[in-house]
Amino acid sequence: MGIFSRKDSTPTTTVTGPDLTALTGDYTIDPAHTTIGFTARHAMVTNVKGAFHDFTGSLHLDGADPSRSTATLDIQMTSVDTGSADRDGHLKSSDFFKTDEFPTMTFRSTKAEALGGEDYRITGDLSILGTTKQLTIDLEFNGSAKDPFGNERVGFEGKAEILRSQWGLTWNAALETGGVLVSDKIKLNFDISAIKNA
Repeated sequence: MGIFSRKDSTPTTTVTGPDLTALTGDYTIDPAHTTIGFTARHAMVTNVKGAFHDFTGSLHLDGADPSRSTATLDIQMTSVDTGSADRDGHLKSSDFFKTDEFPTMTFRSTKAEALGGEDYRITGDLSILGTTKQLTIDLEFNGSAKDPFGNERVGFEGKAEILRSQWGLTWNAALETGGVLVSDKIKLNFDISAIKNA
């Protein structure tokens, strides 16, 4: 994941700050303190939010060369939760996720960039329903800390948008007043806490 490249606004001065290279290493995403969520427009008038609760992921952070940072994520599609059992069942069905045939959604990073300040961008391959397309996630680095149990943690917030139809998620229903029941555009949000491996 592309982090840890900071430049001062003046060309003749270098900001030293904390030694961010100390954060270089391998991390495991902590599902108990991480949210992987999404928002879809419903009936053209409101937003429905959901999240996935069963996932694993890892990060490799390179403080010396942010472009060498990487991220992986594996999400169990049956863990989708929108607050409605009926809606979740529909999402797991053949109309949407086809979880019996495609139980896992995966992300594998291919590029990491530092954008300046606390802002970063990671690009990679998102696979859903056996289809792989490029996904770009804009990230904000929230910092690092040692928790009360001695774990070294880093945190990120991220967001992205996709058109679900590009991954074969095309089910919909027309509305009598015009438009469709479920938006093609889906907003993704990530609130990530990761623990440095011993």
